[in-house]
Amino acid sequence: MKKLSRFNKVMYVLNTVVIVLTFLAYVLPFLAPKLFPFLSVLTLVLPFFLIVNALFFVYWLIQMKRQMILSGLILILGITFVNKFYKFSSLDLPAEEGDMVVMSYNVRLFNLFQWIPGEHVKEDIKNFINEVNPDILCIQEYSENAGVDLRVYKYRTIFMQGNQIKSGQAIFSKFPIIDEGQIAFEGSDNMLVYADIRKGQDTLRVYNMHLQSIKISPDVNEMEQSVDSINKKKSSMVFNRISDAFKKQQQQAEKLMEHKSTCTFPMLICGDMNNSAFSYVYRGIKGDLNDCFEEAGKGFGKTYNFKYYPARIDYIFADRQFKVKEFQNYPEFKNSDHFPVVTRIRFEKD
Repeated sequence: MKKLSRFNKVMYVLNTVVIVLTFLAYVLPFLAPKLFPFLSVLTLVLPFFLIVNALFFVYWLIQMKRQMILSGLILILGITFVNKFYKFSSLDLPAEEGDMVVMSYNVRLFNLFQWIPGEHVKEDIKNFINEVNPDILCIQEYSENAGVDLRVYKYRTIFMQGNQIKSGQAIFSKFPIIDEGQIAFEGSDNMLVYADIRKGQDTLRVYNMHLQSIKISPDVNEMEQSVDSINKKKSSMVFNRISDAFKKQQQQAEKLMEHKSTCTFPMLICGDMNNSAFSYVYRGIKGDLNDCFEEAGKGFGKTYNFKYYPARIDYIFADRQFKVKEFQNYPEFKNSDHFPVVTRIRFEKD
C-alpha cells in the first residue's frame, strides 16, 4: 500500500469496498432476507460487482501490482454464478414427437390501462402466443376484462382477485387438467396457482407464481429528476418498501417450497419471481430442479424491460425427469414490462 501512488491508493480503497460488497452478495442467498432485508438488494446487482472486480483485476494486472490477487480470488469464488447471468452457448436439440413447449409470460393485464401506447398491444400478445403455440401457457397478471380469447386451449385454471380491477394467475393447457388450486399470499395482491395436468399416462404438476414486486423502477425515474427532490422521508419510504418486499418474498417462497415438498408428480415451476438468480428465494424455489435458461439459454436471458440492467426475474424450472431441449427469451417483444420466456422439454421416465 505504501508504494502505491495517491491515485492508486484511492483505487485500492474502492476496490476493497467492491470486494466486500461482492462477498456479501455471495453469502446472502444462504441467509433469510428477514434477517437483513435491505442488504438483499445486493443480490440484484451481483453481476455488476463481478464486472467491476474484473475491471479492477485488469487494472492491477496491467501494472503488475499484487493488489490484483484479491479481485482474482473473488472472481474465482464467483465462477459458479456466471451461468446464471450469462450463457455463452445455447442448446437447440431437434424437435421430436412427444416434446412439450411451455411458455411463461407476465402480460401486465394485456395493457388494459394503455401503459404502452398503441391500440393493438393485446392483439399482438395474443398473436404471439398463437404463433409460438405452447402446449402449456402460464400467465401472470392475467385480466379477464381485457377480453383476450385464447380458444386454442380447452383446459384452463384461472384464479382472480380484486374488487373493481381484477387480476390473477392463469394456466392454459392442451392436456386435461385433473386438479387445481390456489395459494393465497397474506397481505399481498400476488398469488400462486397450480394445476395437475394429465399427458398420456403421465401426470405433472405445474405451478404458476407471481411473487412480491420490489418496485425499483419508479424510484429510478424519481432519482433522475433532481437530487433535491430526494428527501429523507422519501428515502425512508424506499428503504421500508424494499425491505418489506424482500421479507414478503421470503414468506411467499417458503409457502411454495412447503407445498411442492408434498408433490409426488414431476413438476414445472413458471412465473415472475421479481428477484434475481442470486437470491435466497431463487435458491429455495429452484431446489433440485433445473433452471431451463441455464440448461439451454443463451446471452443474458433478459426478461424485464429495465433499461439500466439486463434483469432476469422470470423463470421456468423443470424437474430433472424433463430433458430441457431449447430455451428462448424475447427481449424484442415489448408489449409488456416483462418479456415472454419459452422452453421445449421432453419427459424422460427413469
